[in-house]
Amino acid sequence: MTVLYALDLVGTAAFAASGAWVAVRRRMDLFGVLVLGLVTAVGGGTLRDLLVGDLPPFSLQDETYLYLSIVAALTVFASRHRFQAVERPLLVLDAIGLGTFVVIGTTKALDFQLGFLGAALMGVMTCTAGGVIRDVLANQVPLILRKEVYASACLAGSLLLVALESFGTPRPTAALLAAATVITLRLLAIHYNWSLPRS
Repeated sequence: MTVLYALDLVGTAAFAASGAWVAVRRRMDLFGVLVLGLVTAVGGGTLRDLLVGDLPPFSLQDETYLYLSIVAALTVFASRHRFQAVERPLLVLDAIGLGTFVVIGTTKALDFQLGFLGAALMGVMTCTAGGVIRDVLANQVPLILRKEVYASACLAGSLLLVALESFGTPRPTAALLAAATVITLRLLAIHYNWSLPRS
């Protein structure tokens, strides 16, 4: 198991837990908790794979992602009365997941010969599309459109990765710097409660 794959699984579990927690807070039943957990965890990567033509999507090629998402969602549902105690540590894991997903999404797009902007958008989509689907199903304005430095951190990391590769930086170095940028920006935003200007 590579470090990137391990971090990808950590991020998947964190995303699934966050999706399940939204369902719990919206008072959905167990099926709703599982659906929101799954779409949050694998929705972005699945949509990315459909758009670049990598079929079947990653979550069907390696069902570990699906099983892990289901376990994470069930765990949240079973411990829903005590879940707030681990909500903040989960944000750290979520930030790690963001950095990892940016690297995976952007590098896959580059491997499929997408251009500068297309690759960056695929990186952002990998991180955020699942959360958008989650929020739409939960009947609320998507989180990335209303507060917090989230998608913007992903975009910064994705653009940095594409730029570094275009200047000939070895991919492992570019990926590490991009992931570190996303994770750092996200953790600083959580700590200092940063948000983008609002209308």
